[in-house]
Amino acid sequence: MDEQALLGLNPNADADFRQRALAYFEQLKISQDAWQVCAEALAQRIYSDDHIKFFCFQVIEHQIKFKYSELTEVQQQLVRETLVTWLQAQMLNPQPEKTFIRNKAAQVFALLFVTEYLTKWPKFFFDILSVVDLNPQGVDLYLRILMAVDAELVDRDVVHTSEASYVINTLLKDTMREQCIPSLVESWYQILQNYQCTNAELTCQCLEVVGAYVSWIDLSLIANERFINMLLSHMSVEVLREEACDCLFEIVNKGMDPIDKTKLVESLCQVLQSAGLFSIVQEDDVDFLARFSKLVNGMGQALITSWTKLVKNGDMKSAQDTLQAIEAKVALMLQLLIHEDDDISSNIIGFCYDYLHILKQLSLLSDQQKANVEVRLVEGEDEAMFVEYRKQLKLLLDRLAQVSPELLLASVRRVFNTTLQNWQATRFMEIEVAIRLLYMLAEALPVSHGAHFSGDISKASALQDMMRTLVTSGVSAYQHTSVTLEFFETVVRYEKFFAVEPQHIPNVLMAFLDHRGLRHTSPKVRSRIAYLFSRFVKSLKNMERLRSTMLSKPKPYSDDQLFIYETAGVLIVNSEYSAERKQVLMRNLLTPLMEKFKVLLGKLVMAQDEDRQMALADCLNHAVGFASRTSKAFSNKQTVKQCGCSEVYLDCLQTFLPALSCPLQKEVIRSGVRTFLHRMIICLEEEVLPFIPSASEHMLKDCEAKDLQEFIPLINQITAKFKTQVSPFLQQMFMPLLHAIFEVLLRPADENDQSAALEKQMLRRSYFAFLQTVTGSGMSEVIANQDAENVERVLFTIIQGAVDYPDPIAQKTCFIILSKLVELWGGKDGPVGFADFVYKHIVPACFLAPLKQTFDLADAQTVLALSECAVTLKTIHLKRVRLVKLCVKLNASL
Repeated sequence: MDEQALLGLNPNADADFRQRALAYFEQLKISQDAWQVCAEALAQRIYSDDHIKFFCFQVIEHQIKFKYSELTEVQQQLVRETLVTWLQAQMLNPQPEKTFIRNKAAQVFALLFVTEYLTKWPKFFFDILSVVDLNPQGVDLYLRILMAVDAELVDRDVVHTSEASYVINTLLKDTMREQCIPSLVESWYQILQNYQCTNAELTCQCLEVVGAYVSWIDLSLIANERFINMLLSHMSVEVLREEACDCLFEIVNKGMDPIDKTKLVESLCQVLQSAGLFSIVQEDDVDFLARFSKLVNGMGQALITSWTKLVKNGDMKSAQDTLQAIEAKVALMLQLLIHEDDDISSNIIGFCYDYLHILKQLSLLSDQQKANVEVRLVEGEDEAMFVEYRKQLKLLLDRLAQVSPELLLASVRRVFNTTLQNWQATRFMEIEVAIRLLYMLAEALPVSHGAHFSGDISKASALQDMMRTLVTSGVSAYQHTSVTLEFFETVVRYEKFFAVEPQHIPNVLMAFLDHRGLRHTSPKVRSRIAYLFSRFVKSLKNMERLRSTMLSKPKPYSDDQLFIYETAGVLIVNSEYSAERKQVLMRNLLTPLMEKFKVLLGKLVMAQDEDRQMALADCLNHAVGFASRTSKAFSNKQTVKQCGCSEVYLDCLQTFLPALSCPLQKEVIRSGVRTFLHRMIICLEEEVLPFIPSASEHMLKDCEAKDLQEFIPLINQITAKFKTQVSPFLQQMFMPLLHAIFEVLLRPADENDQSAALEKQMLRRSYFAFLQTVTGSGMSEVIANQDAENVERVLFTIIQGAVDYPDPIAQKTCFIILSKLVELWGGKDGPVGFADFVYKHIVPACFLAPLKQTFDLADAQTVLALSECAVTLKTIHLKRVRLVKLCVKLNASL
């Protein structure tokens, strides 16, 4: 053999050697006698290198697979003898071959079996068994050969396309069943018996073989007392039980007479249950439980298949016995279904689905069958177990709904009503589950929005009955937070119920407003209920009964109150009161905030302690936030004017804006005021404009990157909304804003400070977004009217952003700006020198940017940037062509 070429088989060899080895392999494949060299190398153990041995097997494999018929009988005999000689050598080898070599050898043996078993090598398995005996290394190879043979004959992962191949494989299996399968089965039993306590790996391999072959051999050879007892004993051995599970699954999965199948499954279940394997609560090995769940699923589906056949055959007595066997497995099935591990629960879904399908076929369910559906709806021996169960409850309901929504609705209704009839003496877990079941019905039995109480009369009636029970039973007073939250979540989910029965609204509102809700002792409960209350009020805003219930002045003390102020605003705006009355109510709501704000601001200015400053600034921010939330009830200036509330919000602006000049805790205070200004631009429109210059001046003092980044969207909002109305203001503040931005961007920073680098990147994006808003809003004169030096500086920053910064989002924005400027200024009326700027800088930028190494076309944002770059070039071309044509016309006219 070419020793130099063989060096390339080493995975660490360089590319040239590997290429040479590949070429050598191709050469050997077409050679007439190369396989003999490889066979001799294997039989005489000439090479110790694992990769060369594997290479030799590959050459022989190719010969058997594609050119075996070309060999003489003597040569074919040599192939057989070579493999047997190699196998015999393994019995004496102190170290077993590497796994990949053993697997390849097994594949070669299997190929030779398929080729010669029916003609020249009928004693294939007997010859192998005589060599390996009970030698561990030999048994390992024997089992690998068996699995390779099964893969060639029946493995569904191997595609056998031709009919001839199918016929040969069938003939091979038939011949094996006649001649050697009983002997093979006996060898498996001997291997399991000899190695079950000493070699777990071989035992598991043998169990895998049994599981593979049981699908096409006589089941009685395996499903007998001695084999089953051995397999069941393996179920109690930790290192064997997963493979034993899989083996039992294959036995159960074997096609057979339905009565016999029922007997087989029942006998297995009895032994497994006696061994304690059905008590899965204490089992913490999730890998085993996943295999066990698959086994239970197989047993359940096998019984259901038997039941279906028996019913079809008219054997109702046997069918009833099988149905009872199925019912006995349902409790175990449901336990596995609600397990927290997805592998375990998903493995049992087939049984669950098929069982519910059976129930759907039965016209009248027995009490036991109803109980099987309902038992897991109130599962939980202790709180810890209940928490885990609760996570899987939705899956159970969804599965039930898929097969029998009527059964699900009836089951939930019975559980719910039974539990709430005596809620005072019931554990919180059961009450919470009962209410949660009602809550989850909305998703398990979906309908179009708001149609739970219309359409299907039986469903609407059941839901309406349960909701009526929920709000009238008094269960909202149960002293447990989980029950309290579940109550309010369900009330809000089914808010359309109150359109059908509005008489219950006052009682529910009282629950929201008293110690059960917004005055609850738990901050967590208060926070969630504040949000739910806001949603509830919005959903019922057209109900007159609600109008006068809540128009009090909430006391600000935490973020939870944001929802309360928003709710109060909604109630005022949507009430039937006159505009004058609404104005009074809104002023009554906001005046205490403004008065409190002034007092707190004065205290902040005088505060010396930093913790005190932070606390006061936080209160000020809350006060502004509450005022902002009340404005959520308005959609635009028209609704504010209709309610007569413009004046009170203008007063709020007068009150809040002076805080911007406070030198303490600037970041917190500016954040709140900015948010309020955003809302007022929507609600007051041009009435807010007189306040913008002063506010902007204060917010541009002592700026950090984050301050500017958050301030620019406010200016963008004003620019986009008011356009030419704010042109004088923009021209005045344009360069002060840009100077503040440039000053921050030019500050030196540590190269390793990723946070600072990110802040600058985001500020740079905000800067370019601002320029895009200005140019896109038809206000390019704001830039053009600046000093020539400043205009030039701005233009060069855009070029720099398009080319120099490896930020495709900023690059895209810069090319959009350049394209717009060319469109606006590229004609004869553009600023002096802009035409030269186009050719000297914009055009080169369109080529320089894509040539940068950082311009990654595999990135979607970069592709968008390239697209805008192309648009810019097209705009330049069109604009200049038009200009040239215009000049030609002018010359002609002269």
